[in-house]
Amino acid sequence: MSRIGKNPIPLPAKVEVSIKGNSVSVKGPKGTLTQEINPDIKVSVEENVLSVVRPTDQKRHKALHGLYRSLLSNMVKGVSDGYKLDLELVGVGFKATATGNVLELSLGYSHAIFMVLPTEVSCKAVTEKGKNPIVTLEGIDKQLVGQVAAKIRSLRKVEPYKGKGVRFVNEVVRRKAGKTASK
Repeated sequence: MSRIGKNPIPLPAKVEVSIKGNSVSVKGPKGTLTQEINPDIKVSVEENVLSVVRPTDQKRHKALHGLYRSLLSNMVKGVSDGYKLDLELVGVGFKATATGNVLELSLGYSHAIFMVLPTEVSCKAVTEKGKNPIVTLEGIDKQLVGQVAAKIRSLRKVEPYKGKGVRFVNEVVRRKAGKTASK
């Protein structure tokens, strides 16, 4: 059996799961998420435990088994606790301002970058004196929060010589020595 797929998903107190055909809906204190499931994979709820079962040991079924178990687990965690990602802007003059669902970034280009965020993702920008600006993304959908963070990060990737760019908080950037190190 799949190590990931065979693990049952415990449901927290205020989380409800409803299964209608191929659609699984998870409702919790933070919101509702829905996922379409392959018809071969069976999902069941028994005594506050969500379990995923595959029909055969085919390679395709094994892959889907682990995939849907992980997706459903992420949904349960999202509607109960939510997901949060922190991005740090490292560089002289780098700034971030969040107004509603619009994020304004100054990343060393000749113009400011305005990014409209999805309504499901909330954003906060904090700038303390003497520290790098921090952009915090929060939401219930792990995939969407990660995708927005990756998009923001792609606007100015971290370069290895000075370490400037947009990175995750506590991310370790591998630095390279410049030309002068070879003398």
